[in-house]
Amino acid sequence: MAGSNEMTINLVVLGRTQTGKSAAGNSLLGSDDFESRLSPSSVTTCCSLGRSCHISGITRRDGCELALRVRVLDTPGFPHSSLSKERVKEAVRSALAQHFREEGLHLALLVLRADLPLCPDENEHTVQFIQELLGPTWKDFTAVLLTHADKAKEAGFSEEAYLHSVSSTLLSLLSSVQHKYVFLDNQKSIIKEERAIVLRKLLNFIRQNKYQVLLFKHNEE
Repeated sequence: MAGSNEMTINLVVLGRTQTGKSAAGNSLLGSDDFESRLSPSSVTTCCSLGRSCHISGITRRDGCELALRVRVLDTPGFPHSSLSKERVKEAVRSALAQHFREEGLHLALLVLRADLPLCPDENEHTVQFIQELLGPTWKDFTAVLLTHADKAKEAGFSEEAYLHSVSSTLLSLLSSVQHKYVFLDNQKSIIKEERAIVLRKLLNFIRQNKYQVLLFKHNEE
């Protein structure tokens, strides 16, 4: 994880184009490491790793506060406006091996938009993509990150009401990943308190999985 007084968690954001992966990564890091803007085409074309500064007040060990460091791997979406599915998959697989080869991956965040329905065909392709990247234990290492939660709130949905209204496809997906999900606003920057809530939830998912990590090897090995 890290030294005795600090903890590092390794995350990757995965999902379809225009779901807000890069914006979500920036929110988790508390930075603007990843380019995120409105565009008629896919913005992210390559994988990149962002690192947060030490974050205090999030977690403790043996009664002592730990400094948390977050590492997020941003990835191109799929389907992509200029890259084939195979190109995207190979780029992500290579980046996972490059950046998380030693420490491993704690959690993959499947980014979905809370303001758009999840259709069966889309879900099938998304799940297949993640399975091919993470392997047979993907459900243990995957959480759903629902972006644009602010738009759901503006429409009058609380989190509980939202989950009672979503499609059976999304409910089935949430069930398959042991109901590991978190809502995230897509405002320009979330306040520290909201960020802390999201990070604590992600840490709880990692804790529930007994701090296990996924390890990746380069293709040539």
